[in-house]
Amino acid sequence: MAASIAADLIAWLRLLALTPGLKACEPKALRYRFLQVPARLTHGARQRRLRFPRTWPWAHEIVAAFAAIRALTTIPSRT
Repeated sequence: MAASIAADLIAWLRLLALTPGLKACEPKALRYRFLQVPARLTHGARQRRLRFPRTWPWAHEIVAAFAAIRALTTIPSRT
């Protein structure tokens, strides 16, 4: 059951948020490039930040994927 949920989440992630470079990856490569990132979660100024190493080759693609996910969940304000 958990494996099928994980597979569905990765399929939706590929469809909605990943850049073409990560979208075409095989599952093993996607796991290495996207899911096993040596990142740090930091807190400060009432915000949480996910810090990626600058030397990670796919850092820009991961940041773009997180921005796409955040754009999906942002509700426009009514003015």
